[in-house]
Parts: sequence; structure tokens; C-alpha cells
Amino acid sequence: MEIQLQELINKIKKDGIESASTEAARIKSDAEAEAGRIVAAAKKEAAEIVSRGKTDAERFEKAGVAALDQASRNLVLAFKGEIQALLDKLTAEAVSSAYSADVIKGILPDLIKNWAAKNADSLSVLLSEGDLKKLEAALKSQLVSALKGGVELKAGRNLDGGFHIAEKDGSAYYDFSVQAVAKLLSAYLNPRLAEILSNSAKGN
Repeated sequence: MEIQLQELINKIKKDGIESASTEAARIKSDAEAEAGRIVAAAKKEAAEIVSRGKTDAERFEKAGVAALDQASRNLVLAFKGEIQALLDKLTAEAVSSAYSADVIKGILPDLIKNWAAKNADSLSVLLSEGDLKKLEAALKSQLVSALKGGVELKAGRNLDGGFHIAEKDGSAYYDFSVQAVAKLLSAYLNPRLAEILSNSAKGN
């Protein structure tokens, strides 16, 4: 009886140990499999994060370069606009100072005589109010005899300097005002300014 009881106890122990070992092996296997899945998922997530990070970094870099490029263009355009405005102002001032009463008094008679040589019978000359007051008497004495129909001297309200010449029949009109001459000079200088700025931007 004792032998049978001992055998039963031994069998129970043996079965329990085997069962526990099997369960332990299963738990370990499940744990290893789960750990493998967790590691794989973590690696995949890490790879996706790195990939997204690279994509975002490239996008941000491109956006930054584009923004910097646009800002540079805006700066150049603004600078060019300011330089252009300054150049136009300086050109107008230079032309205005060159058109002194003495200069007009010197060039206008020869200009009128050239017109007379082309059979112009009469001309109308517009001057600024200030120049007309200074030069009217002197110019009339020099110009009237040059043309059969004479020369009419008038003040031009919108003239800051220089003069307009027109044949009285309206067949020809020439603008030698400060504004017109300055505009012509600026039109010539603007491409040169653009070229200078372009070369400077390139480091030439």
C-alpha cells in the first residue's frame, strides 16, 4: 500500500513537473514570439519615423530655399526700384540745372534759325514762366526776324524748365522740356542700370 501511494505521489510529481515544464516552455515561446513582434513593430515604426523625418526635412529645406530665393528676388527688385527712382530724380535734377536761362538763350536762336531754313513760316515757343520773364525781351529781338510769320513766346503751365516748339499750323511739335529730356535719358540709362545690378548680383 505504501509502495502504491509512493508511486502515485511520484507520478503526480512527475506529471506536475512535466505539465509545469510544458507550460513554462509555452509561456516562454509565446513571450519570445511577442517580444519578436514588438521588436519588429518598433523597428518598422522607427524606420517610418526616420523616413518621415527625412521627407519632412527635405520638404522644409526646399521650402526654406524657395523662401530665401524669393526674398532675395524681392530685395533685388526693391533695391532696383529705389536705385531707379534715385537715378530718375538725379537725371531730372541734372537736366533741370543744365537748362539755365543762359543755356536756353544760347541754343534757342540757332534752333529757330534751323527751322526757318526748312521753310517754317511761324513758330510758337513755350517756356516756363520764370524763363519767359527772364528771356522774353532778348529772345524776341533775336527770333522775330528769323521767321516770316514771327515767333510767339508763351508760358507753359506744366513746364518746369526747357521749352516746347510747335509750328503754328500744328504740323510739327517738339518737346525739349526738362521732363521729356530726363525721360529720354532715363530710358537710355535704365538698361545700363539693370546690367550693372545684374553683374553685381553675379559678382562680376
